[in-house]
Amino acid sequence: MTKEDRLKNLYVKRDVSWMYFNHRILQEAKKEYVPLLERLSFLGIYSNNLDEFFRVRVASLNRILASNDVDKRTKQDVKRTIKTINLLNESYSKEYTEATRQVFRELELHKVRMVNETQLNDEQKKWLENFYYDKLNGSTNPIWLSEIKDLSTLEDNRIYLIVEKTIIKDARSKYAIIKVPDKTFGRFIKIPASDGYDNIMYLDDVIRFCLPFIFIGLRPSYFRAYSFKFTKDAEMEVDNDADYGTMERIAIGVDSRKRGEPIRVLYDRDMPQSMQKKILERLDIRELDTSLASGRYQNHKDLMKFPDCGHDELKYPKWKHLMKPEFLSEQSILDLIREKDRFIHVPYHSFDAYIRVLREAALKPEVKEIKTTLYRLAKDSKVVKALICAARNGKKVTAVVELLARFDEESNIKWSKRMQEEGVNVIFGVEGLKIHSKLLYISSKKGDIACVGTGNFHEGNAKVYTDYLMMTARPSIVSEVAKVFQFIDRPFQQVRFSQLLVSPNAMKNRILHMFDTEIKNAKEGKEAWAKIKINHITDPDVVAKIYQASQAGVKVDIVLRGNCSLVPGIPGASDNIHVVGIIDRYLEHSRILIFCNGGKNKYFLGSADWMPRNLLSRIEVMTPVYDEDLKEDLRRTVEYGLRDTTNGRLVDGKGTDQLQQGELFRSQEELYKYYLEHNE
Repeated sequence: MTKEDRLKNLYVKRDVSWMYFNHRILQEAKKEYVPLLERLSFLGIYSNNLDEFFRVRVASLNRILASNDVDKRTKQDVKRTIKTINLLNESYSKEYTEATRQVFRELELHKVRMVNETQLNDEQKKWLENFYYDKLNGSTNPIWLSEIKDLSTLEDNRIYLIVEKTIIKDARSKYAIIKVPDKTFGRFIKIPASDGYDNIMYLDDVIRFCLPFIFIGLRPSYFRAYSFKFTKDAEMEVDNDADYGTMERIAIGVDSRKRGEPIRVLYDRDMPQSMQKKILERLDIRELDTSLASGRYQNHKDLMKFPDCGHDELKYPKWKHLMKPEFLSEQSILDLIREKDRFIHVPYHSFDAYIRVLREAALKPEVKEIKTTLYRLAKDSKVVKALICAARNGKKVTAVVELLARFDEESNIKWSKRMQEEGVNVIFGVEGLKIHSKLLYISSKKGDIACVGTGNFHEGNAKVYTDYLMMTARPSIVSEVAKVFQFIDRPFQQVRFSQLLVSPNAMKNRILHMFDTEIKNAKEGKEAWAKIKINHITDPDVVAKIYQASQAGVKVDIVLRGNCSLVPGIPGASDNIHVVGIIDRYLEHSRILIFCNGGKNKYFLGSADWMPRNLLSRIEVMTPVYDEDLKEDLRRTVEYGLRDTTNGRLVDGKGTDQLQQGELFRSQEELYKYYLEHNE
């Protein structure tokens, strides 16, 4: 085997590496020292992630198999990937079920317990009967299965009960489908306490108890009910018909998601085979589609909203979002940015600091124009309200909205219409290039200002995602941020950037070049290293370059959250590569690049991961960092992550991902302590 072939085999498929990543979340849910309600939340996150993965990624793999334009070798490769995913999913599912049971067992020690319809006392039965007639009645409408030829016409990712109604007199059975109305009532119902316990019921079990009321007026029967759910292909088929505007086409695409083909079904393993057969036939589940026997309950994503019953001690202690002093100053924050680069690191720092920048820009007479990119928008977006305020105050405001931000399309469409009505110039990006960069440009007579971020300008995300926002008045950077907006407006013009790394312009080549510099320096016996914090690494060229750097003696340390196609620690190939995956209370989201560069360290932050989509088919921006305070902070964040032994797992390319060994060190907690002590 040649060296090139050996390196090719050291590449973990993106979708397999994603399964390993999601398993790291499941591993957090099994940690005894993580607070119980947080463990439930991790179980919910794991389940929610898996749903989206099948709706999008596995759906895409199935599309490849169905295509007539794909060669046989590629299809065989895809089949192997799907089989690997299914095997991992089956294994992880057993682990998940046991983890869930364990958490509920431990909750009982804190006087919180789950009860089902067979474990009720008379008071609770009467309470549930009243609950049905006061609230639930009218929201549980059975449909006879005999009247449903195609179950896929129903809404996916909802919980359904298949009910067998057997007439007592002659034992004849009839089947019905009931959608569990969890969106209306929540998944968990707190019923009267007993024996000193807070009692919680799944809404599924509440419905099971209420079946005699639901089918009242029909012949006396006894009932059996089993849960199932199915997942559809969620990749939108956006019609590029020229008769439709961009917004209308995206809205139609969102609607088409409801008509996607089923690709995965989960059902109660105790469900009789005759019932299973009826469901699978009506969903047209094919050989490689995932059909998985599961526990009594589906849609565990609802565990993220499990009632706390007043047990705050079973959750992480609250960490206050800190407001940096300069953003509380009576002095103009725009003037302060002109004096020195400013930054915030959310959620340790409050996102309201950024809102202050926008609001001040909306009011300042010298500000003439504001441009920003918007990828995801909060439901009650303060960012949009500030932009509307600026437009009302006579500023020229441009918002570049990415309508293809997956699962946020409807929210983005709603806010886009609102902004247009208020006089904001809304641009829907570039055909074929998703705009993922996080940019703000403020044109002012007193000096222009720019903000470059690693995450969305989204108040909700900023409470749970770790992201940096750098605000600067450096002309060399600000002028190039303005050029990015020009590129968005006229994407086919030739634009060169000397400061910013911009994709699809030249970001990938410049990243590879920085690794080449480290390789050259290592071969010359000089200090050579790279410290990276990123979400995903799957681009084959970048992976190959990192292997090349490792073999040349370059030390590559990576803090990573998600997909990783690298296989660290292979002698002679990747033994200088160290990858730490962190799952903790905050979702690690910031992208930071630090290169040794012969002792003249280079620092960058921005929006891009190292995946083909980010480097080749999206508009992404990374900015150089020159401010010494921000450099120090970025380095601290990366190095704390690399030291993490509490939540940092060694990514090994095999899915083992054991916790790092050493003195206990939790990077997020230590960062919060640092910011708390130095917030002066």
